[in-house]
Amino acid sequence: MKFTPTRIPDIVIVDHDVFEDDRGFFMETWQQRAFEAAGIDARFVQENYSMSSKGVLRGLHYQLQQPQGKLIRVVVGEVFDVAVDVTRSSPTFGQWVGVTLSAANKRSLWVPPGFAHGFFVTGESAEMIYRCTDYYAPQHERTLQWDDRDVAIDWPLTDLEPPVLSAKDAAGASLKEADFYA
Repeated sequence: MKFTPTRIPDIVIVDHDVFEDDRGFFMETWQQRAFEAAGIDARFVQENYSMSSKGVLRGLHYQLQQPQGKLIRVVVGEVFDVAVDVTRSSPTFGQWVGVTLSAANKRSLWVPPGFAHGFFVTGESAEMIYRCTDYYAPQHERTLQWDDRDVAIDWPLTDLEPPVLSAKDAAGASLKEADFYA
């Protein structure tokens, strides 16, 4: 496995060693020792599987209590995956990283606690698996506005079509108004 920090070093791209032949392929997607050697000491308590259609944007979600670190991987299709630093005391507060994750590139993305997370489906559909370091706690969940001008995420929207959003995601709070980690 190769671990590559992004411009926000806590967010890490994981390129897996893929062993491929005419029968198919094999890869390790998680190995505790390799992640610890890369400085990622994560204990996962929950794994989620999500399917979304083309043009769907989910997020940007985070939990004020029981913050979740996430190891995200796409197994079908392609997404533009985004993490935004929502820890007020961080030197990168309000900054974001976006990475294309796909079944074809077989990459994973490590998003530690303290970040809002979301994604936009760029292909016909996408299926994702993500492991979480804490349990989902809807009473503590917050949503950051996906198109906040102060964050200025460069989403790869096509044909100037607005993304498909849930009511919760459409009502996300702006960076100036949201609740954050200290």
